[in-house]
Amino acid sequence: MIERKYKYLNNINSSNDLKTIKRSELSVVCQELRDFIIDEVSQNPGHLGSSLGVVELTVALHYVFNTPYDRIVWDVGHQAYGHKILTGRRDVFHTNRKLGGISGFPKIEESEYDAFGVGHASTSISAALGMAVSAQMKGEDRKVVAVIGDGAMTGGLAFEGLNNTSMDKNDLLIILNDNQMAIDPISGGFTQYLVDITTSRLYNKMRYKAYSFFKKRHWMDEERKKQIIRVNNSLKTLFTRQKQNIFEAMNIRYFGPVDGHDVDNLIRILTEIKNYKGPKVLHLITKKGRGYEPAEKSATVWHAPGKFDVETGERLVCNHGNVEPPLFQDVFGKTLLELAKENKNIIGVTPAMPSGCSMIIMQKRFPDRVFDVGIAEGHAVTFSAGLAKEGMVPFCNIYSSFMQRAYDNVIHDVALQNLPVIMCLDRAGIVGSDGATHQGEFDLAYMRCIPNLTIAAPRNETELRHLMYTAQLPGKGPFVIRYPRGKGTIIDWHQPWKELTIGKGECLKEGNDLAIITIGTMATPAEKAINIIENERDVTIAHYDARFVKPLDQELLHSIGKKFKYIITVEDGVIDGGFGSAVLEFMADNNYQMNITRLGIPDSFVEHGTPEELYAKLGLHAEGLRVSFEAVLIEELEKKEIIKKK
Repeated sequence: MIERKYKYLNNINSSNDLKTIKRSELSVVCQELRDFIIDEVSQNPGHLGSSLGVVELTVALHYVFNTPYDRIVWDVGHQAYGHKILTGRRDVFHTNRKLGGISGFPKIEESEYDAFGVGHASTSISAALGMAVSAQMKGEDRKVVAVIGDGAMTGGLAFEGLNNTSMDKNDLLIILNDNQMAIDPISGGFTQYLVDITTSRLYNKMRYKAYSFFKKRHWMDEERKKQIIRVNNSLKTLFTRQKQNIFEAMNIRYFGPVDGHDVDNLIRILTEIKNYKGPKVLHLITKKGRGYEPAEKSATVWHAPGKFDVETGERLVCNHGNVEPPLFQDVFGKTLLELAKENKNIIGVTPAMPSGCSMIIMQKRFPDRVFDVGIAEGHAVTFSAGLAKEGMVPFCNIYSSFMQRAYDNVIHDVALQNLPVIMCLDRAGIVGSDGATHQGEFDLAYMRCIPNLTIAAPRNETELRHLMYTAQLPGKGPFVIRYPRGKGTIIDWHQPWKELTIGKGECLKEGNDLAIITIGTMATPAEKAINIIENERDVTIAHYDARFVKPLDQELLHSIGKKFKYIITVEDGVIDGGFGSAVLEFMADNNYQMNITRLGIPDSFVEHGTPEELYAKLGLHAEGLRVSFEAVLIEELEKKEIIKKK
């Protein structure tokens, strides 16, 4: 925790405390809040740029609205650090994203000020609309505000929410935080639209006065209002030579664009429009990383920069000195470029994460063959299906937790039509500090029940390379490859191409007393656990790498079923419906009588912490697996001890 004296911030623990400060002094509060965020994130890594960009907005919202009674619904939540600090979590903010500490995202269990739990993009409008409609139905004088960024506005859910907002009776205020910079540069026409759109304050004022005049004389009902808005928008477009305002075309009042860093003006505008009836949008222009020069200059790097020196702006990147295994995502990116050089039909598709998944490596070499579709996972999958239908070979890379958003698209547009889309699920398994919204724990369970899919998980970097090569060969059909975040285990991973036989696993080690079947990178801690046990106990343990969850290696499983009484499956996904369940089903269907223990993530959401801490907590590290393996072996160990004594 940073010890620092502030004139105001040290005494702000609620929105009521904030309201005691003179409006003329709020710029000082903003500076103190900005300094606090920079200091804390420099030592305890988190999301910096987004939170710095909304400091003034955060102060203005809590100053004008009666929070927590009034609801502020943040989108994604990367930008909510200031919100947390002002609402009673300043003194525990040093625990942000740490095991047992506060979440890096708004979370309803954490504070009454966190109106809605978030982590994925484009949800705020829909959720806030539900709250606004509920307030209307219950006759509550509750204001509801949805904050959404221009990046999140590229998501289809945001437009679904907008469409519904325009039709339902509500007083929702949507604040569009337009920083013209997502994690990666935003793609699509909506970005340019936001740049071009303008509406004068004078125009809004005149329109409101006219509306009030007609309303007071009962010359105006909702249908006439909508007709007039449409005519008005057409005339405004004609005379100002502007583009049609998309919000007002949907009967949503539009205000802006407004400087999002002028706290006094923001308070004035919010005070003015908060009681306006009907849905409305306030369009703010902000700068990501505002107030910290390095973050302003390089928004992508400083989105989540890790530890850094506040004075110099130097990022404190760990330099281990020795050559280390690469990140799995870098192996993906480099391998994809190699494949693309050999196969001109290979296309890269990603929803707003070319840097995060390392598809940027191919993008730099073949910019016309990589498509960043924005925060639109469903579209990414169906777009890839269209490419595949016409003979292209799309590698669609989506983080495991975000692929959940495209589930129908996978079933309806890819699997049902048996189209050869290669879906690479980055960040599978335990992700870490981003917590429950980002853990890739469900993909094996939700994917393996879909017909026509091949589902594979490499145990190391070389296998990832081979699986990617295999997947793009003719006739392989829809293919899913899941792999974790972070480094693997092999330095010399760059090996000649090798086609892997679909549905074939591998015996890594023979044994007699117990069979361990792992999937993906869980092979590494399992191997360590086996070595510890065999060095200490008079037992031999067999170890198998399944490699494929679908189809299963039936030949391998039959050989295991015939030989072993005890089987343990190990996966870094949910136990219910996952890989272990697939093995259990196979053994039951084939009438094998044995004891099967499934190790993985229990029926619960995994919170935030380092991956090492979380794997230890789940018992999926080497020591935890050793304990679990020995617990299953206890009967055999006791038998052998009896024999020894005799």
